[in-house]
Amino acid sequence: MSDLRDQAPGAAGEAAPYDALLLLSFGGPEGPDDVVPFLENVTRGRGIPKERLKEVGQHYFLFGGVSPINDQNRALLDALRQDFAENSLDLPVHWGNRNWAPYLTDTLREMARAGHRRVIVLTTSAYASYSGCRQYRENLADALAALEAEGIEPPRVDKLRHYFNHPGFVRPMIDGVLASLAELPEEVRAGAHLAFTTHSIPDASADTSGPAEEHGEGGAYVREHLDVARLIADAVRAETGVERPWELVYQSRSGAPHTPWLEPDICDHLETLHGKGVPAVVMVPIGFVSDHMEVLYDLDTEAAAKAAELGLPVVRSATVGADPRFAAAVRELVLERAAAERGQSVERCALGALGPSHDLCPVGCCPARAPRPAAAGADSPYA
Repeated sequence: MSDLRDQAPGAAGEAAPYDALLLLSFGGPEGPDDVVPFLENVTRGRGIPKERLKEVGQHYFLFGGVSPINDQNRALLDALRQDFAENSLDLPVHWGNRNWAPYLTDTLREMARAGHRRVIVLTTSAYASYSGCRQYRENLADALAALEAEGIEPPRVDKLRHYFNHPGFVRPMIDGVLASLAELPEEVRAGAHLAFTTHSIPDASADTSGPAEEHGEGGAYVREHLDVARLIADAVRAETGVERPWELVYQSRSGAPHTPWLEPDICDHLETLHGKGVPAVVMVPIGFVSDHMEVLYDLDTEAAAKAAELGLPVVRSATVGADPRFAAAVRELVLERAAAERGQSVERCALGALGPSHDLCPVGCCPARAPRPAAAGADSPYA
């Protein structure tokens, strides 16, 4: 593994043919009155009663009905704009969400009316999966179709490749683990285990994640997370001199009980570790770009309460968020893709065993149950 400590991704360069960057995220409520309408957007088409949505929304109400994700996206926008300006990259940055304001269609409409014709898209999901990639591409296709229906010529959109193994994403998480270990009492620090967490998804969705040749046994979703976990664990060992046991575990399951989802759950894992006499645990949310609600509630509230019940010391390490190194990594990814679109040879930065991900999602990548048009892929109806 290459040295991660001083890598500074990116340099000033040419973004053409792209004339704008779109930050595309999930969205979240900004107050108590937004919670149920937001959840209605998220679950549209599933026929879930409003009373059930009120129950589901309780974890938002615990935090005043406000999801932290919107403020974190605003911070990331500021970081991207600052990095681009400092590196002479003249590329406007816009923001649209799947499920709450600013809505994706509204943002793309504004971008089209402002004259943007080639848009590169950054999603706040680093890994391959239906919900983390193709669903965003379907949302893009829906928005572009809506613009066409309004008589607006839609811009061409491309999506940045998966960045799970980019050093600008990995190194901040390594530093987060090192900082968390330092928070633990000295008497339990050396024996602390690392629990790498990500969002649980149905086994069937995991098995079909990534290109078709990577399907099966958790697919690209599990494979990519394991590679990142291994990178972080190896770096922590190299910098502390301590070999720490680690495992990839899951959180935030939301499906029907009879449907198999990825396991073990973080709370079950904490119970298992406590039963084995493990003295402490660092929870490392590698599956999340920022400290949004599923980190704030499922780890900082629910898992922390389980650990307190067990008498097990735990700390939770930081997500990447608006770290300047991540902003610099986005710049590098934009310049890399722009050069490739211009037909130039590019060196793609990636750590670990899997190498850089594809620029263009191939046919059959992360398929949906019911096929729907998806932009920014080999099967896109929008060339």
